[in-house]
Amino acid sequence: MGPTRRRNLPPLCTLRMPVGAWVSILHRLSGALLALAVPLLLYALMLSLRSAADFARLLAFVDGALGRLLLIGLLWAGSHHLFAGMRHLALDLGWGVQRRRARQTAWACLALGLGLTGILVVWGW
Repeated sequence: MGPTRRRNLPPLCTLRMPVGAWVSILHRLSGALLALAVPLLLYALMLSLRSAADFARLLAFVDGALGRLLLIGLLWAGSHHLFAGMRHLALDLGWGVQRRRARQTAWACLALGLGLTGILVVWGW
């Protein structure tokens, strides 16, 4: 066998992906983030139920900048994963597979995820 030839491929950062691809990638990332957050959320639940002092410490953490950022990230991950999952189910059923409709639902998914996150953040604080 001869030497393997490398293809001259463009760098990934120069590729322009459609909005549907970004929604799909973010759906996977948000699902992974939610799955990785389960142990942390269970630990927070355990702390909140263990004692009043631990509950106060947990509230102090959540009220800080890092805690708020983590909660906002989890709210976004949950809302985006919900809407992107419904979009993927609709696509699997054959609804919205036309290019124009797929682009509209992808943009709607991004807007609804960010909008619901914003509403929950404003409502919660």
